[in-house]
Amino acid sequence: MSSPKVFNEAVMDGNQQALNASVSETTAFKDFLALIKVGIVNSNAITTFTGLWLALHFSGMRFLGNLDIVFLTLIGSSLIIAGSCSLNNYIDRDIDPLMERTKGRPTVTGKIQPGKVALLGFLFIGVGSILLFMTTVTAGIIGLIGVFSYVVLYSLWSKRLYVSNTIVGSISGAVPPLIGWAAVDANLDLMAWVLFLIMFIWQPPHFYALAMRRVEEYRAAGIPMLPVVKGFEKTKKSIMLWIIALLPLPFLLTELGVTFIVIASLLNVGWLFLGVFARKFKDDIKWAKLMFVYSLQYLTILFVAMVIVTLI
Repeated sequence: MSSPKVFNEAVMDGNQQALNASVSETTAFKDFLALIKVGIVNSNAITTFTGLWLALHFSGMRFLGNLDIVFLTLIGSSLIIAGSCSLNNYIDRDIDPLMERTKGRPTVTGKIQPGKVALLGFLFIGVGSILLFMTTVTAGIIGLIGVFSYVVLYSLWSKRLYVSNTIVGSISGAVPPLIGWAAVDANLDLMAWVLFLIMFIWQPPHFYALAMRRVEEYRAAGIPMLPVVKGFEKTKKSIMLWIIALLPLPFLLTELGVTFIVIASLLNVGWLFLGVFARKFKDDIKWAKLMFVYSLQYLTILFVAMVIVTLI
């Protein structure tokens, strides 16, 4: 019979082999996409485009006649977001191995050297900022504010220290529609700020639901997310309050018409009702999963609807 020492060594060797196998399965392109957090880049591209589209629409400018602004804005904003995410990976490379969803990142597996990650991040931010400044100075400045809030205020400062880290991080996530609008119209309209508010308020319930599902990983990494510090019940109440805060915002977008207001209000009420209805399952993780999935669909439908109603 094997001794405990031999058994433990065998388990450790098996885990290492599994890790090595998973590392070898990734390609350079997949590692690059993981490094820049392509999902975040893509979702922010949608909100950036919506801000840009609405600014063009309400300024009476033709979309096809301003494709230079469109491409400069979308590429520039995507680059600064990708660069900021790369720097976030660089900063978090000490805690990412402790979390299941992040331990496969190339900064953890060693497939991309930390110095190269930082260099790539600054390069993307630099090029992206130049492209945004080629549209308007306002768009470039807002882009840099977004970078600073994500890299410095969130990643370097609040993430590991304060339970309010999610709220601080929501500033950067709310910036993309402002960038899109400012690239067309530097005099930001009220509608642009309402888009900012929607994005800002949407993020806490979205990320708190994710944090509930990953609570033990955040606990192991020492990240003071709300469910880690305050528990599930407090987190669920907070999620519901943030969703309630979304309810009046569609009525500030009357220029988009009654159809949009109805769609947005139904999405808001539906999210609220889901939170109440799903509590009957008495399974906090299942509740969090439903709320998280709904939040993703909510954002996509809401911002796509803003574009569609202007075409009708």
